[in-house]
Amino acid sequence: MRVVVVGAGVGGLATAVRLALAGHDVTVFERSETVGGKLGRYARDGFTFDTGPSLLTLPQVFTELLGPLDLVPLDPIVRHAFADGTVLDSCRDPDVFSERIGASLGAGAAREWAGLWRRAERVWGAAWRDILRADVGSPLALAPLAWRLRDLWAVRPGQTLRGLGIADRRLRMLVDRYATYAGADPRRAPAALLAVPYAELTFGGWYLRGGLAGLADALLARCLDLGVVVETGARVTRIEAAGGRVRGVRVGGASVAADAVISNVDALTTYRELMPAPSRLARLADRSLAGFVLLLGVRGESGAAHHTVYFPRDYDDEFDAVFGGPGRRARPVPDPAVYVTVADDPSVRPPGHEAWFVLVNAARHGTAAGAVDWRRPGLAEAYADRILDVLAERGADVRDRLVFREIRTPADLADGAHAPGGAIYGTAGSLMRTPNRGPVRGLYLVGGSTHPGGGLPMVLLSAEIVARALLRDQGVPQVALTTSGTP
Repeated sequence: MRVVVVGAGVGGLATAVRLALAGHDVTVFERSETVGGKLGRYARDGFTFDTGPSLLTLPQVFTELLGPLDLVPLDPIVRHAFADGTVLDSCRDPDVFSERIGASLGAGAAREWAGLWRRAERVWGAAWRDILRADVGSPLALAPLAWRLRDLWAVRPGQTLRGLGIADRRLRMLVDRYATYAGADPRRAPAALLAVPYAELTFGGWYLRGGLAGLADALLARCLDLGVVVETGARVTRIEAAGGRVRGVRVGGASVAADAVISNVDALTTYRELMPAPSRLARLADRSLAGFVLLLGVRGESGAAHHTVYFPRDYDDEFDAVFGGPGRRARPVPDPAVYVTVADDPSVRPPGHEAWFVLVNAARHGTAAGAVDWRRPGLAEAYADRILDVLAERGADVRDRLVFREIRTPADLADGAHAPGGAIYGTAGSLMRTPNRGPVRGLYLVGGSTHPGGGLPMVLLSAEIVARALLRDQGVPQVALTTSGTP
């Protein structure tokens, strides 16, 4: 069977690996000169930065496909620094974390967390069994939950994260942050996202020595070992179909025949440009948030945690700014949560220095009311100054220690990773993402803009779902394609 994969992001490469393992002829076309998509890397003056994800969870999903990786467990997984000076370190041991919550936030918060954790455990179990590895095409896919009333009660599809009613303001911020993992506003994101902290805290947070961009290198090497053809600098301009099924793709001026096509391009781009499908486009209007990034070469060693979140006093103001709303335009967040990653890895920085990856949530790029024109002259530099000032106000002043700073706006992500508006996760988080099957036979979609959602482990699960669906549709035995057991 001839398979064409459009896009060499993590989802496209992982799907190519699985189909090659099943013995199929796979070609990957990537319009950029490098692979990895949003899982990027930037090097300068002896510093190396991951420009995409900075934390790896569910390591089993990666090692099942790629074999052993040089993973480093993180403790703390995340350091939470609140505006009142409180600091709370998360860790893999739930009992220890509960004790830390009690010590930092008080006994009431610890009791609230215990109840949330019990519910999160049930949400995770239901999601892993019935959603995250399932070929979900419509809300009817959630029907199995109805047969297990306790699971349905835990998931509660109509409830939001904010609707959990957490009394402690700092604990509420901690939980709200997980909405941003899905690119969403916690006031609208489903409460089922409790599965995210459960997975992170149960299976741990990890760092890949040398940087997470090494995952793209490993996937590419696995593809090439299996005989997958990977062509970079090759732009697919159209997915061709006739008679209700896919026939191939158009690359430049040439047609390439295929029995199946897998699009690792954002679903919005797929249905707007590669295979216009107005009915599918209508479901993709709710775009995820974007990110404004600083890459900082810093003199000196601070001993910072691998990942620190500096929370603002008013988290709601941040979401109002990022998403806009009736009567108000989106804008750069004046007092944002700031996410800082500092890897304790000598291979990514010169001796006596640190490589700081700094991220703040941002409105997507554009000129509509719910977007910001990040190309407006002077805006990026002025906002970078503001972020450094905010860090200084929160006790992390690096302004007099900078070797250099590089700025990455949502407009840069839109250009570099071909993500519409620079939206990190495609559509904002919900229980139902874009289905993995396309509107014609033989077309499949994979990646963070599709089911089961954004984030590295979800993208790899998306690849598994697509590979199984394709082979099932072709009547091919399912060999070496399924993650065994529950992680």
